[in-house]
Amino acid sequence: MTEVSPVAPWTSGWIPGTRSIRFGGDYNPEQWPREVWAEDVRLMREAGVNLVSIGIFSWALLEPREGEYDFSFLDEVVSLLYDAGIDVDLGTPTAAPPAWFYRAHPGARAITREGIALSSGSRGIVSPSSPAYRHAAREIASRLAQRYGTHPAVVMWHVHNEYGAPIAESYDEASVAAFRCWLERRYGTLEHLNDAWGTAFWGQRYGQWEEIDAPRVSASVANPAQRLDFRRFSSDALLDCFRLERDAIREHSDRPITTNFMASTCPNVDLWQWADEVDVVSNDHYLVAERTDNHVLLALDADLTRSLARGRPWVLMEHSTSAVNWQPRNLAKRPGEMARNTLAHLARGADAVLFFQVRASRKGAEKFHSAMIPHAGTASRRWGEVVDLGERLSGLDELVGSRVSARVAIGWDWQSFWAQDLEWRPSVDASHRERIEAFYTVLWRRGVTIDFVHPAADLTGYDVVFLPASYLIDDASADNLRGYTAAGGTLAVSYFSGIVGANDDVPAGPYPGQLREVLGLWIEEFEPMRRGETVCLSDGRTGHVWADDITLDGARAVATYLDGPAAGGAAITRHDFGDGVAWYTSTGLHGADLDRFVTDVLSDGDVPFGEPDELETVERTHEDGRRFVVQLNHADIDRPGGVAGTDLGTGRRVSIDDIVPAGAVRIVRRA
Repeated sequence: MTEVSPVAPWTSGWIPGTRSIRFGGDYNPEQWPREVWAEDVRLMREAGVNLVSIGIFSWALLEPREGEYDFSFLDEVVSLLYDAGIDVDLGTPTAAPPAWFYRAHPGARAITREGIALSSGSRGIVSPSSPAYRHAAREIASRLAQRYGTHPAVVMWHVHNEYGAPIAESYDEASVAAFRCWLERRYGTLEHLNDAWGTAFWGQRYGQWEEIDAPRVSASVANPAQRLDFRRFSSDALLDCFRLERDAIREHSDRPITTNFMASTCPNVDLWQWADEVDVVSNDHYLVAERTDNHVLLALDADLTRSLARGRPWVLMEHSTSAVNWQPRNLAKRPGEMARNTLAHLARGADAVLFFQVRASRKGAEKFHSAMIPHAGTASRRWGEVVDLGERLSGLDELVGSRVSARVAIGWDWQSFWAQDLEWRPSVDASHRERIEAFYTVLWRRGVTIDFVHPAADLTGYDVVFLPASYLIDDASADNLRGYTAAGGTLAVSYFSGIVGANDDVPAGPYPGQLREVLGLWIEEFEPMRRGETVCLSDGRTGHVWADDITLDGARAVATYLDGPAAGGAAITRHDFGDGVAWYTSTGLHGADLDRFVTDVLSDGDVPFGEPDELETVERTHEDGRRFVVQLNHADIDRPGGVAGTDLGTGRRVSIDDIVPAGAVRIVRRA
């Protein structure tokens, strides 16, 4: 068969030849008798659905016995959808191998760090390094592509499901063997490995590759560099599985291929490495229902997804119409909340928004999970809101292909997070997630749109870069940050950043070795605080969790400690470095105190910001200059919009004095 050329990266619409917002969900008709399928399709059309994902958990139906394939079910479903004008995102079912696979290949089961072999009966529980699994996964992907690769209904491919969840690491023998090969490629010689891992500590030196095991549970703390490398290897092993299926599909189909990320909620894979391997970035997002600021965390996740897509439009592959079923307390969404959630993703760059799932399951683990067609049926408020949302989205096609731009960035590095989360750190209260959320929340409330960046990425387009939590910074990233600041950038760093290099090793000299020069200071000793303890700063602010014993080496103190273990020393600093500026806060600032730090940094970088508000405002811009402003009022009172143009929902003119009602969403084409 002639090899099909890969699709080109996105330029406008995410599906070649289309200019419409995509709306739909994950459809699992195998859970229902055939007589329900026609009703489902009728209801999809009523709701304005134009794209559904299918086949994601259908392996046992498609290959009922090893090597024996039956596509009759899928043929029928694809034809039914095609006849109704509904496009298909066709999944490969490799997140849930059939029962026969586990029986035939017991060695493919995932093994936990504690040595427990995980049983079948769930999903995502196979060793990614298992030769049997890789062969079977590639084969089913290839068979599907041969059959449906050019089918006019299939506009996109959906490989696997949520790589890294629930299992990211396996300690089986195939994984250990693959880990050794990965280490040989990374280090070349045992001498280099021993040096990188610091195996002289605790007498861990290796003399042969075969002596190296996975970092299983041991009597005390395992080698942290080994733990970190095993996380890297495990992410790469999963990525290899994706590539295997992707390449098998590409031999028979030229349609875009993706896999659904879990950008900010599943920390098990390094998505900076994955993002360039997909034709289209797609993501799943579910609100943390109990958090009253979950709309801010949604925005964070959407901004991270757009950043992974390098600014190109992306797909929201899954979110929920209402409650999920796997959180401690699964709160239902209030009237209007589902639409706000969906349109918030759209505001931050999504061109397609899908739900899990089309029809609520009556059986299985997710029977209490909400759906487009709920258990309460079409007389329910939920169904009415789904239909209204579909109608609203159908009037927003002008947004397709437009992009969101940002002048401010926040550093995000999964490998740094993995390293910081290992055992025996100075304080269990020093949380990278908490710090990033805190900084992001201030910027969100101030109306500042941000991108997320890896510290080694090109930073030249940003006026300000924040590093709220960058414990690990490799040499290339350190050089990049120095170069960015020296060239005129404004860098702002929070505590416990730049502490170690790529192998979780402390650079020679005092902390923070990777950032000493650019920050213009050095730290003699960390001064973490007792639980609940605070310190007072000379400018009236209060510090939490952490303090540093700082010696200034070019920087000047903006604020000092009045009390606590670092009393009299610098707490917040500013350093002129080349043509730029580097700020540092050595303590945990909260609320208004953090807001003051962030806005001081923004002012230094000449970045405008507004007053703190719950009116979320994001702009999308086309290459031809057309601009669209999406405004979401998360408050319980009306807010003035401050934007003039044409309301895409009503077609009427909007003045800067017009309000955005409480709980409402307005999308305006600027005048």
